Amino acid sequence: MSIVPSILEFNKSFVADKQYEAYLTDKYPDKQVAVLTCMDTRLVELLPKALGFKNGDAKFIKNAGAILTQPFGSAMRSILVAVYELDAREVFVIGHHGCGMNKLDTQGMVSKFALHGIDPLAIETLENAGIRMDRFLRGFDSAEEGVMNSVRLIRRHPLFPKAVPVHGFIIDPETGALEVLAQDYREEK
Repeated sequence: MSIVPSILEFNKSFVADKQYEAYLTDKYPDKQVAVLTCMDTRLVELLPKALGFKNGDAKFIKNAGAILTQPFGSAMRSILVAVYELDAREVFVIGHHGCGMNKLDTQGMVSKFALHGIDPLAIETLENAGIRMDRFLRGFDSAEEGVMNSVRLIRRHPLFPKAVPVHGFIIDPETGALEVLAQDYREEK
């Protein structure tokens, strides 16, 4: 059974009781930061709290592993919008230990597609069209590698301003402890 009815019931009272007032802010990040991070459930509340951020302080862009797989994908577009349109003046890439993208079993995931009713011909058609599953579903060998690849892609992007620093971090998903991998855009040439 879906959780939608209980969410809608809660939402009705959330709005009626004006609980939203505690979260009112505008679209510009108060701390002028854009954060590319993982969608891991352990980070939803922990990461902002570990950074000392409250609602409205930063633009959070989330995906599996905080990985930029292509320079003109939606995550990079979001970073560019945050910088050029929403006054973000720094970018943080924050990965974490124990990430599901670490050594992701691409073939195992492709096998799961078939178990969920995806026609193997669809996979073959995509592969023949140049969409290679091993690249599309690629993870990384370590969280550090994943973060640094994303940091480099942002820094080297032809549309990203050189004056905006890009920092790389790893967070412990249990304690919130941060490890600095790259601080400021001058760290990595």
